[in-house]
Amino acid sequence: MVSWTGHVLPVIATIVVWFLATGLIAWADNRERRTFPRSLMLAGIAGVGGLAVVAWSMNKPTLTGVYAAFAGAILIWSWHEITFLTGAITGPRREPCPEGAQGIERFFHAVSAVAWHEIALALSAIGLISVSWNAANQIGAMTFTLLLAMRLSTKLVIFFGVPNMSTEIFPPHLAYLKTYFGPRRLGFELFLAIAATSALAAWLGLSAINAPEGSASASGASLLFALAALGALEHLFLALPIRDGALWGWALPTRRPAN
Repeated sequence: MVSWTGHVLPVIATIVVWFLATGLIAWADNRERRTFPRSLMLAGIAGVGGLAVVAWSMNKPTLTGVYAAFAGAILIWSWHEITFLTGAITGPRREPCPEGAQGIERFFHAVSAVAWHEIALALSAIGLISVSWNAANQIGAMTFTLLLAMRLSTKLVIFFGVPNMSTEIFPPHLAYLKTYFGPRRLGFELFLAIAATSALAAWLGLSAINAPEGSASASGASLLFALAALGALEHLFLALPIRDGALWGWALPTRRPAN
């Protein structure tokens, strides 16, 4: 039985958080570069606060604890996103892909362009999983790990090539990363990613429905379901001629050329 508390409200909350958090990050990372130190400082404070919230909520398997853990994980993830999109933490390679690079050579160049960011995300996921391994409330670690899995899937399919790549919210100072995008094509990699993310969302949705009505476990599964469903939708946008980046046009300041 679908309930307001256990299913509908968590899905609405996830969509609102996803929309507003993405818009805020896009706004911060597309401002003048002199504003980046302040953005990084505020993001760092938010990230540490998110970590504290996740730690506080680990032994609270209640509705409040579930929502707190979810929010804390989003704050930690947003911190990582701002460090990447401001260019503070990317990778050892900060230049376009060499012309003519193909196959494994191109892959290593692409990895080198984002390596430090990916390592930071992986270490954060491992840390959250480790500290909450036997905790009653593991939604924080699950949320962050799910975001990481969705992001890795997205980056891989973009590397291989997708028919539609919306770059409206991509900051100008990271324009060199676009040279690592694959050709505009509809390959089996994108079909596989859409199928996998959709299957994961369906499994999480069934877990939410089968959980006790109105329980914390139902709300937690619903939050994860909504996040996975949004990830599947973003993968689908890569296959369809839809400018999903236009959703956050309201958050983009006036663009200036990158230095």
